[in-house]
Amino acid sequence: MCGIVGFVNNTYSFEEKNEQIEQMMERIAHRGPDNSGKFIDGGGALGFRRLSIIDLKSGNQPIFNENDSKAVIFNGEIYNYQELQQDLQEKGHIFKTNADTEVILHGYEEYGTEIVKKLRGMFTFAIWDREKQELFGARDHFGIKPLYYYHKNDTFMFGSEIKSFLDHPAFEKRINPGALKPYMTFQYPATDETFFKDVYRVPEGHYFFVKDGQVTFTQYWDPQYTEEKMTEDEAIDMIDQAVQETTEAHLVSDVEVGTFLSSGVDSSLVTTLTQPNYTFSIGFGEHTYNESSEAKKLTDILNLNNYSRVIESEEAFEAFPTIQYHLDEPSSNASCVPLYFLAKLAREHVKVVLSGEGADELFAGYTEYGFSSNSKMVRVFAQGLKKLPRKSRYRLASRLKNTRNFHGRLHLYQSTAPVEDFFIGQAKVFDEDEAVGYLQPAYQQSESVHDIVDKQYQKVPDLPELKKMQYLDMHQWMPKDILLKADKMTMANSLEARTPLLDIRLMEVAEKIPSKYLLNSKNTKYAFRKAAHRHLPEEWANRKKLGFPVPIKDWLHEERFYKEVREIFAADFAAEFFDQEKILDLLDRNYQQEIDARRRIWTIYSFLVWYKVYFVEEQGNTKAS
Repeated sequence: MCGIVGFVNNTYSFEEKNEQIEQMMERIAHRGPDNSGKFIDGGGALGFRRLSIIDLKSGNQPIFNENDSKAVIFNGEIYNYQELQQDLQEKGHIFKTNADTEVILHGYEEYGTEIVKKLRGMFTFAIWDREKQELFGARDHFGIKPLYYYHKNDTFMFGSEIKSFLDHPAFEKRINPGALKPYMTFQYPATDETFFKDVYRVPEGHYFFVKDGQVTFTQYWDPQYTEEKMTEDEAIDMIDQAVQETTEAHLVSDVEVGTFLSSGVDSSLVTTLTQPNYTFSIGFGEHTYNESSEAKKLTDILNLNNYSRVIESEEAFEAFPTIQYHLDEPSSNASCVPLYFLAKLAREHVKVVLSGEGADELFAGYTEYGFSSNSKMVRVFAQGLKKLPRKSRYRLASRLKNTRNFHGRLHLYQSTAPVEDFFIGQAKVFDEDEAVGYLQPAYQQSESVHDIVDKQYQKVPDLPELKKMQYLDMHQWMPKDILLKADKMTMANSLEARTPLLDIRLMEVAEKIPSKYLLNSKNTKYAFRKAAHRHLPEEWANRKKLGFPVPIKDWLHEERFYKEVREIFAADFAAEFFDQEKILDLLDRNYQQEIDARRRIWTIYSFLVWYKVYFVEEQGNTKAS
């Protein structure tokens, strides 16, 4: 696991390029404290920071091909690199290292752009062709590893983190006014353009070329959902075998591998299958559900070591600006806080951990997919309604939407309506119209929530409703929230996090599973849980998803933290973005317990802390918006 940076520009001198690439590398030193490397050529510069995991002695980057005509930098892990290496050696390629990085380079020489389809793992990489003066790069299938780019002022620059751009003379640091309104609904940066004007993410499952000032992107992979005929037992067997295989594949390493362990089924299954020497858990104080104490019950049963700690409220608030700095963009997903401290704890013992991300998206683990009613009778009835012809379901949904409320109405409506009418993903904070009411005019204009999600829905109009929701989450929630925070919070602490339950081979199985075995009236993630039953104690396999419980409600009712939040709400710079009187009133009424506005307050607070870090305290090359 590492960090990569680079740029393409023909106007700077060698000395200028050298200084610029050094500055970019220094900004992401936390991603790779073990080693660094750079390469400067006529039109391009590559920079690299290394966290040594595989081939500790000779895996430093950039790595060159046999005649030094191509150089590669790479962030991630390739889990099938050994079989690819053998194949390439048989075809005559000569390897200087035993690192997975070199497989990408020789694979590109042999297969061209098709190499990305052969890679199993998490990755971003860039290959500079000295003869063609051309850059080729890619991001992994799911977007597990981040990669950003900026193309302006005769320069194309890229990096694992946006902060690597800040010192470059071609970069103009401006806020993107169109990012704030969608963020207030989604809780994460939801648009293709980031919160920094003209900075974009390389889309998941895409590769790109940069040559002669032109940039082209090509999608090489997208989920291909089907509804294959199979029995329940066949579905469970397929999942069980695939999970065991992919978990084993993710253990390839030349250093110790531990696991993150919560009380949920996903991380518990990974831990049970791997039996690591180190497991790590985190919790808050007495006033909230403590994940660490629940996790220890499992490690006691398995006779494993568990390292845990409790986060104190004061240290959580003290670390919050640092957390927002490492995220690059504002996120009000409260789980960023415990994840940051969990990664810090783990790094005291290991360099690599396995975590449980991915299973909820692949195997339908969210209640928002259609398990929101507490009444089993309502859920059973709703499952029956889903079997109606599509037009009949939609007509019934229209009636349910407009009828007076009754117990189970919302669940029945969402079980029969087109998902395009109500589902925007796993997080919704402000209604869109409500967000406009809090924003200053300059920030009220942006891409609409409907347009953001409809871009994905239009690609899969004929899928079953459940798989439409999964598809949307695969392109919004997962790469822009879940995976982003996992990467940034672990790498902030120089820790590699691997996701065995989010793997291309496991996805090939998940795509085939019929909807009725993914989610039904009995449970979410139904077949996956059945597979987990074979390895976990009964209590763990059926546990509900809790995420990281964070005591925001308690914090905002405690005077010292209320005052801290109020201070930033009342700051002069907050008035640029928000109706200040309105956000202060929201905070005060919540403190007085007249309303519960914790998520809305935390979303505004997260943005303001981020803005203060990057635009008030961080000078850099700030330009007026």
